[in-house]
Amino acid sequence: MSLTNPYSSQYSNEAYDYPPNIRESFNDLGRTISEKVQLLSQASSPAEAQAALTAPPSAKPQPKTFNHAIARASLSGSQTLAQSSTGEDPLATALEKYALASEKVGEARLSQDGQIQSRFLAGWNTTLNTNLMFAAKARRNVENARLMLDSVKASKKAAARGDLDNLSEEARQEIEQAEDEFVSQTEEAVSVMKNVSCRFFRCCGNVLLTAYQVLDTPEPLRNLADLIAAQLEFHKRAYEILSELAPVVDGLQVEQEV
Repeated sequence: MSLTNPYSSQYSNEAYDYPPNIRESFNDLGRTISEKVQLLSQASSPAEAQAALTAPPSAKPQPKTFNHAIARASLSGSQTLAQSSTGEDPLATALEKYALASEKVGEARLSQDGQIQSRFLAGWNTTLNTNLMFAAKARRNVENARLMLDSVKASKKAAARGDLDNLSEEARQEIEQAEDEFVSQTEEAVSVMKNVSCRFFRCCGNVLLTAYQVLDTPEPLRNLADLIAAQLEFHKRAYEILSELAPVVDGLQVEQEV
């Protein structure tokens, strides 16, 4: 069992919600939206505004997330409207504010992803891999003990020319020791598998141990709680950002109607 493959592991992929058909230049990804807005506010001509939009990066390129892409597209649309309008355009203003809000939501998503990677994925994989490693070792020990028992029985049977009733006392003791070892390894495997909630299958006298179910330890639940907490924090932050933006855009709409 692995909750981290392939779905939740996507939190380690920054661009998991980035539209694959979007093509952006390095300059488009160069500066944050807030930096571009600041540069645009200082521009006194269309040429300076265009230069602000395509200014070289001041730091590493912006993340490739859907929210950041929406922010860049909104700011570009805002600037296009502003340049073609003789006065202040309400839609241009609203798009600019929406761009800033979208960037904040994108940053909140990245924060969520970072928390999920460190507090859920890492812990979950460690717990899962450690328990499955012990389970696999226990299974190998059972298989080896069974092979040894079969080998001892076969050799002693051959020595007795197929008549098990004529086995010597020493041969019987060797077979009993091999049987005891097989039983011991099986019991130890059962104990180990309790931490992995295994399924046992018996087929032709062979015990097959498979460990692919829920771990009997509080760690996975603790990791899952951290996952939910990170998601809750992100959605709460996104709600707060958009709740602040909505009345501003509504106000711009009312002003335009008047």
